[in-house]
Amino acid sequence: MKRIIETPLKIKKMKLLKFGRDFKPDQEVILRDYLAIERTRLANERTLLSYIKSSLYLLLGGITVLQLKNYPDLEYLGITALVFSAIFFIIGIYRFTLLKKSLKQLYRLSENKDDND
Repeated sequence: MKRIIETPLKIKKMKLLKFGRDFKPDQEVILRDYLAIERTRLANERTLLSYIKSSLYLLLGGITVLQLKNYPDLEYLGITALVFSAIFFIIGIYRFTLLKKSLKQLYRLSENKDDND
């Protein structure tokens, strides 16, 4: 179910939960741009590691809460933490692969421009 935000100023419509954007270079890619792409790639990897780290913390917290035998009322909290752990992991992998594909496409487009010149 996609929802679109309508604005009274007739600004571009923005889709909610749109994680990736297509990169289309309109000019020749130079060294500075290649370095920017590398920085983006490294930031993408750091972001993936942050998602994995958060997922592992939630996993450990959920398992710990489930192991508490004296507090059976907190079982729902442990299960919720385990569910959110899986969700964080899946979202992290999804965003990583989406941006990685976009960056590969940008590399291919820039290399094709260099070959044609």
